[in-house]
Amino acid sequence: MTSTASTLQPNPNRPVIKTTLLLASTLTVMSGATIAPALPAMQVQFAELENVEFWVRLVLTMPALFIVIGSPIAGQLVDTVGRKPLLVGSAILYGLAGSSGFVLNSLFAILGGRALLGLAVAGIMVSATTLIADYYQGQARANFMGLQAAFMGFGGVLFLSLGGFIAELNWRLPFLIYLFSWLLLPTMIGAIYEPRRDFLDAHGDTAGVQSAMPVKLLVLIYGAVLLQMIAFYMIPVQLPFHLQQVANVGATQTGLAIACSTLFSAVASMRYGKVKQKLSFISILAIGFGLMGLGYLGLGLVSNYWLVLLILMPTGIGLGLMMPNLNVWVSNEVPDAMRGRALGGLTTFMFLGQFLSPIVAQPFRQSIGMGATYGLTGVVLAVLSALLWIFKQQICHAVNSAVGGAIAVDG
Repeated sequence: MTSTASTLQPNPNRPVIKTTLLLASTLTVMSGATIAPALPAMQVQFAELENVEFWVRLVLTMPALFIVIGSPIAGQLVDTVGRKPLLVGSAILYGLAGSSGFVLNSLFAILGGRALLGLAVAGIMVSATTLIADYYQGQARANFMGLQAAFMGFGGVLFLSLGGFIAELNWRLPFLIYLFSWLLLPTMIGAIYEPRRDFLDAHGDTAGVQSAMPVKLLVLIYGAVLLQMIAFYMIPVQLPFHLQQVANVGATQTGLAIACSTLFSAVASMRYGKVKQKLSFISILAIGFGLMGLGYLGLGLVSNYWLVLLILMPTGIGLGLMMPNLNVWVSNEVPDAMRGRALGGLTTFMFLGQFLSPIVAQPFRQSIGMGATYGLTGVVLAVLSALLWIFKQQICHAVNSAVGGAIAVDG
């Protein structure tokens, strides 16, 4: 088939396409954090269950486990079946599974609904991010992925604040927020288009240059996102209980505290494109870990609610720089034909970290307390940041062989 690029590809800069992709991306952050402020009330509702504290926390992180399971499958489907069919089907399942907690009366049935929600999130996350990587190249890709992460952050602020407010009325009400995905279906169906593979081959940043996965680089990126999310998810999972204990605050204040971190994450993500023009991927990674480490050290030291809000700022900024940084890094260095699978792997390790977070934190929380656990996490992240910064030259040399020597050290 022969045709011009313009006839093959509609204009991806149309506002309706950009808005749909950005709003679809907010669905991923909703998967867990929206109901975080409702966890204490849910624990009271099912207090007769043995180990209810563990099962209630698992309600928050169950989607992450099934995102881990579903993301490699979604990565295969997005490269074979297509981007748009996966996005639309996942959005339908998202609304159905996410809202099921509003009517289910068994905690274990709610966990089943959360599992299906995780599969839907995997499909949305992989398809939306792959579409962005397909539609845009170069600096436009970095800018849009920064905007994507910012929308996820702002969506988190909105849905966390709303979830905290309505959780005060009834712990079931936050589950209805998941029906938002159905409102996006008309534009997903009408505006989003499937990228043509022949167009990608001709215009992709890496097509024809690389023929295999850059395995060493992906090990570094996947390991970074795993540790990052184990640490970050200690905020939505553990902070409601920690603040209730040390500051005696309710669901609304807890929702605002978590939203504070997410807000600064969004602001930092909006500036990612500018930051990337001056710094390399590895430098941004080191800075992100350093800022998160600073925030966690603060959480381990303070107990005043307003000081906690202040301390959450650097944590959010660090996360806001790291998320688009890892997405752009993978999108730039992986061959177009394998992009969906590579981004599926990134999603797998991202949400594996979310699922493992309460499991990893539990023994430390029980033995040394949550405040000390936050402080210890801060030390680990700060040390890792320093090592990445000091040895960034050697790290880049070690992985350059996997990407044809393309990794810059200083931007």
